[in-house]
Amino acid sequence: MKYSPKRELKRFLDEDIGKGDITSKLLQKKKIVAKIITREETIVAGTKFGKEIFALKKCKTRIHKDDGKIAKANQTILEINGNARDVLTCERTVLNLLSRMCGIATQTNNLKKQIKSTGSKSKIFATRKTAPGLRFFDKEAVKIGGGEKHRMTLNEMIMIKDNHLAVEKSIVSILCKAKKTKGRIEIEVESQRDAILCAKLGADIIMLDNFSPYKIRKTIKKLSELRLRNKVVLEASGKINSKNITKYAETNVDMISIGNITNSVNGIDLSLEIS
Repeated sequence: MKYSPKRELKRFLDEDIGKGDITSKLLQKKKIVAKIITREETIVAGTKFGKEIFALKKCKTRIHKDDGKIAKANQTILEINGNARDVLTCERTVLNLLSRMCGIATQTNNLKKQIKSTGSKSKIFATRKTAPGLRFFDKEAVKIGGGEKHRMTLNEMIMIKDNHLAVEKSIVSILCKAKKTKGRIEIEVESQRDAILCAKLGADIIMLDNFSPYKIRKTIKKLSELRLRNKVVLEASGKINSKNITKYAETNVDMISIGNITNSVNGIDLSLEIS
């Protein structure tokens, strides 16, 4: 079945409603105006999805801050017009999704700024370390924050990891099998020797797993000496965070993949207030 963000948004709302919002049903039928306000500075992300959730209950929404824009503390992101019961039924689902997406976008943007400060051309990439059911939205938030998505699903690209190698036992064997298929091939390595071997065997992307910045520099230098550097894309991965990302960026590795931008999200403090 083809993935449908709209279908997922309905599922999120249905999950929260259950058999019915028995509290909001106590309210009189009354039209209200409400606003979603951020309590801290953020890169805005997810507004179009918030709008779609409110639309499921026939509420009209006006976006005050588009995705990718900066909202300062106490600024309005969305304005909602609709029946009080319907607005409040959607409230928590929208706030939860926007809080998470804004948090991911803001964290990604902060890391991108750190990379830019070094003059490096390295790019931030998300991983598959996302919350089950939220991958599409998590990776959308990364993109909004200035990062890249990498692969979304297992079928998009061959990516040979340590456990694949533990089963196959041979880098040469599994890469030869992979080369018979279509599409790009990425492989994870743990040593400079294996990085060189994989470059010679025709891997498109080589993930330097848990390499220190010093070890990455040495590997890049050796690949350059062998005239292999321009034939591969190099990805740094493992224990990279805001404290050490500039050191990795300074190596000019092509890709920096960071799992904690999606698996350890600090949500942005948002609230819905009735005018």
